[in-house]
Amino acid sequence: MSRIVSAARRFRAGVVAFVSLYSLDLSIAQAQQSASPDLLPPVEVAPTERAAKPRAARPAPDQPEQRRVARLPKPELVPASPPVAGVSAANLIPTVVVSPTGVVTPTNLVASSVTVLTARDMERDQRRTASDALSAVPGLNLVQTGGPGGQTSIFMRGTNSNHTKVLIDGIDVSDPGNPNRSFDFGQLLTSDIQQIEVLRGPQGGLYGADALGGVISIVTKKGDGPARATGSVEGGSFGTFNQTAGLSGSQDHFNYAFNVAHFHANDVPVTPVELLPPGQKAIGNYYDNMTYSTKLGAELSENLTLNGVARYTDATLRFTGDTFDPVTSASFPAAAQSTQTVHQLFTRGEAVWSALDDRMKSYFGVNYTNHWNYNISPGDAMATITTGDRVKYDWHTTTQLAPNNNVIIGAEHETETLQTATVSAQNVNKAGYMELQSQFRDRVFFTANVRQDDNERFGEHPTFRLASAVIVPVTETKFKGSYGTGFKAPTLNQLYVSFPAFFFFANPNLRPEESVGYDAGFEQPLFGDRVRFGSTYFRNNITDLIQSTFDPVTFTSTNTNIGKAITEGTESFVAAAITDRLRVRADYTFTRAVDATTGLELLRRPKEKWSANVIWNPIDPLTLSATVLHVGSFVDGNRDFSILRLLAPAYTVVNVAAEYLVTDQVKVFGRVDNLANVHYQNPTGFLQPGLGVYGGIRLANYDVR
Repeated sequence: MSRIVSAARRFRAGVVAFVSLYSLDLSIAQAQQSASPDLLPPVEVAPTERAAKPRAARPAPDQPEQRRVARLPKPELVPASPPVAGVSAANLIPTVVVSPTGVVTPTNLVASSVTVLTARDMERDQRRTASDALSAVPGLNLVQTGGPGGQTSIFMRGTNSNHTKVLIDGIDVSDPGNPNRSFDFGQLLTSDIQQIEVLRGPQGGLYGADALGGVISIVTKKGDGPARATGSVEGGSFGTFNQTAGLSGSQDHFNYAFNVAHFHANDVPVTPVELLPPGQKAIGNYYDNMTYSTKLGAELSENLTLNGVARYTDATLRFTGDTFDPVTSASFPAAAQSTQTVHQLFTRGEAVWSALDDRMKSYFGVNYTNHWNYNISPGDAMATITTGDRVKYDWHTTTQLAPNNNVIIGAEHETETLQTATVSAQNVNKAGYMELQSQFRDRVFFTANVRQDDNERFGEHPTFRLASAVIVPVTETKFKGSYGTGFKAPTLNQLYVSFPAFFFFANPNLRPEESVGYDAGFEQPLFGDRVRFGSTYFRNNITDLIQSTFDPVTFTSTNTNIGKAITEGTESFVAAAITDRLRVRADYTFTRAVDATTGLELLRRPKEKWSANVIWNPIDPLTLSATVLHVGSFVDGNRDFSILRLLAPAYTVVNVAAEYLVTDQVKVFGRVDNLANVHYQNPTGFLQPGLGVYGGIRLANYDVR
């Protein structure tokens, strides 16, 4: 009898482990991604230290339109090629953003909490992947299963990692084939990125599903001016060897940009030695990523413009997965490596029709995305292949009703498809939305939007958002606040993918997860905006969270809408231009994220996170930068979640970088990551890279900056 009981307990433990591995991070109350890399789990930043020296170039076809945007008499919204945020010489914040309202808007007029990373920021700090670039952003907690290529999750303001909408040039890049329909930032290289906007708070009123925590909008580089060819080579620790090449420019009424990037690392230590069985040696991860991208634009007439973007990534990761003892059910790192291959294709075509002296612009676009994921582990008879496709048609019109009063009206039709060896599923969603953006006497700013989604699986779902800001005369203090709703639609995996061998069954009756969130804060400029500081309080209430439930009687599991969570905290910063050559910035985030039913802290949400950044130009050709990132202790599970809750220790990492402009065509650079060689794990069971030294050279036919 005792053997039967023991066997039943082991079987139940195996089922629970499987369900945990499959549905980790489906529930914000459990709030964790799979600790095994083969299951594909998932920043206000100081602006450029000095504006680049202007170069002589003929005006690009779109320059007059950009000048109009700068003084905001007319709305502008070009998802495939939006204007780029710049930094004024006197100010500490980027000048324009798009994501908070869908219309190009000066940052000081925005009521939302938004952080912008520019191409110059990423180039100066030499961040080669988006996961590295976003690691210090306030309000975000980034979790990566090891080094480059490891699955990367982002938890925004304590919400789940699949509660953040991710857009690249207006394209929703989440993976319909992923159990959580999330985006893996570990595959995204930065060489062709012009700007990243991190918009925090519920954004369902404009962006629809998945934007409970916020939106990360990425804009790639657009050709401008005479033909410019660039190339770079970089090498360093862990067998790193990276190369980039690009060609961009504009001629008459045509602009173009072509880029290719190759990232390679062949020996990145990820597996903690203490987890290995006696006599087994750790094997470093191998990662290789080739990314090709292009952005094209053609002004066919004064009223009609065509835009197009395409991005293709081919990446392979060889990593140490986990195996288990069939007798004891104990899990441990495997002796041989598993292989994951990812192919991603993101495309968008767009026609822009303008009328009424550009006071009305209509955008007609079609997006297509394809995620192909191949996974095979030692001993597998065949690989697991998952394909997720999305086709989206969209239209929206921006109209200037009166000076400083803009309205957006839009509609979308989206089809998602999931394909595996045993399942073929599809879902269709239609939506309509409207937004009003108003400004009164350069002191009061207001945005309101509303959206209605109609999903063939769960029916209609409305969302909205209100945001307002007031700038006080004399002191120029800016008070801001927002209130909005969001939702997360069930994924095709949750609705249709079952694992009968493990007694796990899909639930086609799942409802969307719901959220209500708000924030309020202030910003204060001093000394002609050479010093700026501020703080924002935020809170999110999330209900109907999808969690896996286990029946101990039938040994069956499924997903149901039973979870609730509360996240709240503060985001504070201070930035100063001490001199024209020296800038500093510090950010602090406090987050409290709890299961509203049990009161337990959610996993992988550190209560405290702070960062500091220093940028110094001692002489014109030389730029030095240093970043300190501290992540406080957080609750996590161990690598295989045989221990469901433990306290992971805090850690502090220092990165330094330098670049020297040899000529206008040649620049040399180098950096040291993790200067103190701190050994830390985030998530638990996966080492992050230790001390790394890198260097390289960048060439251009002109303006290598």
